[in-house]
Amino acid sequence: MKIGIEAQRIFRKKKHGMDMVALELIRNLQTIDNENEYLIFVKPDVDDSVIQESANFRIVKLKGGFYPLWEQIVLPRAAKKMGCQILHCTSNTAPIFTSIPLVVTLHDIIYMESSYLKILRGTGTLYQKFGNAYRKIFVPRIVRKSQKIITVSHFEKNRIGHYFGIGESDRLVAVYNGVSEHFKMVTDQSELKRVREKYRLPDRYFFFLGNTDPKKNTPGVLKAYSDFLKQTGLDIKLVMLDYDRSELEKLLDEIGDKELINQIALTGYVVNTDLPAIYCQCELFLYPSLRESFGIPMLEAMGCGVPVITSNTSSMPEVAGDGALIIDPFNPNEITHAMITIESNKDLRTDLIKKGLKQAAKFSWKAMAENVLEIYQEMKIK
Repeated sequence: MKIGIEAQRIFRKKKHGMDMVALELIRNLQTIDNENEYLIFVKPDVDDSVIQESANFRIVKLKGGFYPLWEQIVLPRAAKKMGCQILHCTSNTAPIFTSIPLVVTLHDIIYMESSYLKILRGTGTLYQKFGNAYRKIFVPRIVRKSQKIITVSHFEKNRIGHYFGIGESDRLVAVYNGVSEHFKMVTDQSELKRVREKYRLPDRYFFFLGNTDPKKNTPGVLKAYSDFLKQTGLDIKLVMLDYDRSELEKLLDEIGDKELINQIALTGYVVNTDLPAIYCQCELFLYPSLRESFGIPMLEAMGCGVPVITSNTSSMPEVAGDGALIIDPFNPNEITHAMITIESNKDLRTDLIKKGLKQAAKFSWKAMAENVLEIYQEMKIK
């Protein structure tokens, strides 16, 4: 069977959530499947060494400009020309005019939800707003067209099933994401020092993967962190990745705490292989998002032996299990209290680390790839 996998963004230097999921799927399929033939469709970019061709895996670089044009015209033409019997699109959208049987990984439908759109109104970047509008137009058509729809948690499966009226359909399947094996406790002091110096990490810090997406709850986290400093007087910085300083200053101005900028360390973009050493040197990991379909960073932090604070909303309790301290993300006071509790209660801290390590061990990319391969095989039988 000839299987096409859309992975258009995995060669870009700054990879994010969906890019890493697609990359791990491909890497693990390479190790478990020697029978099917795979065509990996990507856009040319600088980081083209992240995967290598093998006997039954071929990389197909397709130019084509802005991603709607690439996805709706260039990709389906190439997949048809090269004889694909299945086309798996990995990042929420897919071409709507193709005769090839479609598998779509629909990570979430946040952009379809009125409650989230109220949060988004007036916020987010122009790129994020365009992406949400694009998905809102195309995803309903893609859902109707796809032979199989993969999503990443049972919470999200229920949301998709209810929204599109396909809750009882065997077309919709939940397949958990994994956590990469290099997310583990780092004991090599030279590696810890290298990463600390490379990113100019403070001696003591909380770690927060905030960005401009409203669902990440960056204003709430900053308010909670500010209150933590005022209530405790502790000298613990906040490390944030890949966040523009001018955007941060604007946000701090909005929440009325300009001086907080002096307590925040901005690292710029961090390559994935450096992340474990950043996790391992933090006091705790903050992940109080307003809405997530899965939440890979929680598991990464747990795997590195770090206490995690996360939310009681959407998929996060499902993924975190008892391995994190659960709070209401809409209440900054709860986030503050959780920070203070972990810092002051050594027994709780030890318990969270122990349970987090156990929880993270339940998820693997190999298991995810095995489940996806079963879906491909089912389509072949039909």
